[in-house]
Amino acid sequence: MAEEVRAPLAGIVQSVLVEPGATVEADDELVVVATGAAEHLVYAPCAGAILAVRVQEKDAVAAGDVLLLID
Repeated sequence: MAEEVRAPLAGIVQSVLVEPGATVEADDELVVVATGAAEHLVYAPCAGAILAVRVQEKDAVAAGDVLLLID
């Protein structure tokens, strides 16, 4: 079953560091979410392959929004 990677907080997607098909290890950097005062890295919760990326740069996200799927 795919693991959903969710935004930890509300902000704007500054950059997406992976693309579908990429293989990642646990704790790899996946997405940068910018808030008014800082940038926050979102890390892979597990090793696997990126199934889908649900956001792109400059998208607004709310806390809990699905950013991508890892299988």
